[in-house]
Amino acid sequence: MRLTIDRMGSGGDGVAATPDGPLHIPRALPGEVVLATPAGRGQAVLDAVEAASPDRVAPPCPHFVEGCGGCALQHWAMPAQSAWKRARLAEALVRAGFPDTPVAEAAETPPRARRRADLALRRRPDGSVAVGFHRRGSADLLDLRECHVLRPEIFALLAPLRALLRRLPALGREGSAVVNLLETGPDLLLRTDRDLDASGRRLLATFAASLSIPRIAWARGEGLAENAVQSGPVRLSLGGVAVTPQPGAFLQASREGEAAIVGAVLAGLPAKLPARARLLDLYAGLGTLSFPLAARGRVTAAEGDAGAFAALDAAARGAGGRVTALKRDLARQPFLPAELKPFAAVVLDPPYAGAAEQVAQIARSAVARVVYVSCNPVALARDAAALRGAGFAALAAVPVDQFRWSAHLESVIAFAR
Repeated sequence: MRLTIDRMGSGGDGVAATPDGPLHIPRALPGEVVLATPAGRGQAVLDAVEAASPDRVAPPCPHFVEGCGGCALQHWAMPAQSAWKRARLAEALVRAGFPDTPVAEAAETPPRARRRADLALRRRPDGSVAVGFHRRGSADLLDLRECHVLRPEIFALLAPLRALLRRLPALGREGSAVVNLLETGPDLLLRTDRDLDASGRRLLATFAASLSIPRIAWARGEGLAENAVQSGPVRLSLGGVAVTPQPGAFLQASREGEAAIVGAVLAGLPAKLPARARLLDLYAGLGTLSFPLAARGRVTAAEGDAGAFAALDAAARGAGGRVTALKRDLARQPFLPAELKPFAAVVLDPPYAGAAEQVAQIARSAVARVVYVSCNPVALARDAAALRGAGFAALAAVPVDQFRWSAHLESVIAFAR
């Protein structure tokens, strides 16, 4: 059927209006006339582009054409992508009741900058192992031979990793590998579907030594990870503080994205804070924001994940006492208004679902400044509306395009009563 694409959907699909409702068409762009075949559940498959958008460009990576799920928007010119993401943040603020909030230009992450990879592993019938990303909307695995988003240091590990895994008995049919690129080198977490025996551990030790990998952790399935090999320190620097993250730890996807988020958070604080101002960092993770915030006041950093908290707490104890780590599940036990009273500002970087319970308590409190880091415009609109109902104004908003060529959007918004 012939369709005209009206807009981009939140997942990066072109959306066309039909008598039966909207159809979402991957790889289609606004303004285009396309031929597409409905595939059920509001989805369609792009068959041909009859009239192309002037913003359509040639994808730089051949895997994009093959359906790699790592990217959704390589066919769209970056200025148009950035404008769309900026508009998504503005629309979220309008829905929340803040139509006049100034929204900055999107901070873009360059190609080949992603320092964290979550890779799928699958053994083929001939014994070789595919290492890569799933095809979009499919369980099929695309074996990566090229990548325009991963740091070159990570991509360079893929070929030797395939060779290792071919010989590793612990990988039966499938597993996963998380690679974090730290200051000390690659940090690898392997999850396999069979136990790791002594011969497998020797293989991992040889592999780590040959590629200067200081730590390889292993787990069976979704079980607890253990250090299979560690030959040296594992370190990440956050705000000038050395942190030893747990295997597979969540990091901001790129150094550039992290710097943009940290800069926007610090800019969102009051211009003048007392010398002993107390700041609260909620969903603190490893301390990505906590340690930079410590330059502006004394920080209480709350985190519920056991591994992230342990890393945060150890780093905080060695950093001179400006940051105090607190283990707390904020969904079950949000900070109450009385507990929030001592803090000059609250910073929160919640998960994808947002922070409805915690924001409700902030709204009831006397907190005068909130800086909210969002990875979901829908949750942001909901939580921001709760703050508006409590008398907050949105001072500024910064979109951060940390995941280049994806529909994912992060943003930082400063609120004040």
